[in-house]
Amino acid sequence: MRWMALAAALGCAMIGIPPTAHATAAQGSASAPRRVVVLGDSLSAGYGLVQGTGWVALLGNRLKEQKLDYSVANASISGDTTAGGRARLPAVLAREKPAVVVLELGANDALRGLSLSASEANLKAMIEASQAAGARVLLVGMRIPPNYGADYSERFFAMFSKLAQQYRLPLVPFLLEGVAQRPDWFQEDRIHPVAAAQPTLLDNIWPKLEPLLKGRVGG
Repeated sequence: MRWMALAAALGCAMIGIPPTAHATAAQGSASAPRRVVVLGDSLSAGYGLVQGTGWVALLGNRLKEQKLDYSVANASISGDTTAGGRARLPAVLAREKPAVVVLELGANDALRGLSLSASEANLKAMIEASQAAGARVLLVGMRIPPNYGADYSERFFAMFSKLAQQYRLPLVPFLLEGVAQRPDWFQEDRIHPVAAAQPTLLDNIWPKLEPLLKGRVGG
């Protein structure tokens, strides 16, 4: 039952301005909170959930509760792949200018049986683009059931650790840890976690994200 839920979960973004205006704009920019961008798929997009109940929304609440000077931009799209994320990341980086990028993509690649080398290349490109833009990166991994083929499943899971080591990134090995084992924590479609599971997803993310927010960048 555990793997059934997990398999389903995989089925599852000044010319002409007076000097005083320049000063005001500069002050506004200086006081604006830094951005955390979450680039993911339906697990981060909050598919099937009431707005404000997904783990990314809960992250925004936690940042406020802990008085951390960050705001969250959820750039996640349900069904997205690493190729899709790679294609739209430049625009996201230009628009949001993030201090931190949480990269949660790859599950849909595995569901479709896509080439792991292509997925890895896409993840590398997104990591490098984020770092080149001055952002710190948190990589979020996923597991897939062995019925996808033991070799493919093992190499898919190992891909995230390999990239984290190569780029010295903090890694959340398995976003659905503590959730995949709970069939009652999935929606009726058996694909997406329910609202009750979202705090657990955030708790899986937080221990690796918090040090990035506070400038402690070890993996």
